[in-house]
Amino acid sequence: GMDIRKVFGHNMRRVRLAAGLSQEAAAEIIGVGRAHAGSMERGQQNVTILILWQVAQAFGCRAADLLDEAAARAFAASLTTTKAPRKRRRVAR
Repeated sequence: GMDIRKVFGHNMRRVRLAAGLSQEAAAEIIGVGRAHAGSMERGQQNVTILILWQVAQAFGCRAADLLDEAAARAFAASLTTTKAPRKRRRVAR
């Protein structure tokens, strides 16, 4: 199966976006820094069961929803098909 950290990360992002929260706002509710929240969403963190619980509480979902591999796969697939081009940063000249 998919790496459990990636499963958690995809689901964390999916649930955060469904809740209409920015990464900054979500990080504040969870009680972590924005960079930490970002690395959690990218599947780069070995999150503790306590963080799993805090994320579920913050987003009003069940902890199990954040570990749902089928939901994570579907979300990841939807990203690759509908990814909008990133905004180019203006370079000061």
